[in-house]
Amino acid sequence: MTDSSAEFDPEQFEDKYVHYFDELEEAYSNAYDQLHGRYDSKVLRAIDRKVLSESEPFYEGSGEFRVELPDDAGERVGAVADHDQFEPLLEEFTDRIDRELRRIFGFADE
Repeated sequence: MTDSSAEFDPEQFEDKYVHYFDELEEAYSNAYDQLHGRYDSKVLRAIDRKVLSESEPFYEGSGEFRVELPDDAGERVGAVADHDQFEPLLEEFTDRIDRELRRIFGFADE
């Protein structure tokens, strides 16, 4: 866990890229690492580079986060969207980012 858990401020999360950029980068990177080798790497990379790079994490309150994806996620990855792993991987990836954010900011019991 990073030292930021004691410092988390929901109001500062509104300007997250200024105050919590390192923590966000860590959460996304950890989520990617957890999935690497479990799914088709082409699908994983496409989601990471073309969808999640344009996603927006939000703090919902009570220790809960959500990751808002671009509306055109399937269009962003082209033919990869037709891959049978695309939807399950996209869902698991965002779930893992949420869990990582909770862990990093001290809201999870890990």
